[in-house]
Amino acid sequence: QVQLVESGGVLVQAGGSLRLSCAASGNIFKPNVMGWYRQSPGKERELVAAAFTGGQKNYADSVKGRFTISRDSAEDTVYLQMNSLQPEDTAVYYCNIRPLAWHLADYESWGQGTQDTVSS
Repeated sequence: QVQLVESGGVLVQAGGSLRLSCAASGNIFKPNVMGWYRQSPGKERELVAAAFTGGQKNYADSVKGRFTISRDSAEDTVYLQMNSLQPEDTAVYYCNIRPLAWHLADYESWGQGTQDTVSS
């Protein structure tokens, strides 16, 4: 299995910035996609941003232009730079890693989640 360790969640005022990090270790199969999801109380978990090995990146419409996802050169750590934060960005943010090969689906892993709170 893959272990994911997240860091960076704190309390910030509206308009501020946060940077989340997620380091993966263990059986990391490539190619893969690493992403950030978030979940607010009473809502379903939603994809925020994803970064594939090889460079492709996807963003939720609600964060385009404000959030940037990136991976380190070894592609085992993923970052989420969040700018112009708004109260509606308040959520628990989860890191995820998933191999792209369908037969490796069981190696999908989730981080423990980090609470990010944006005050108005």
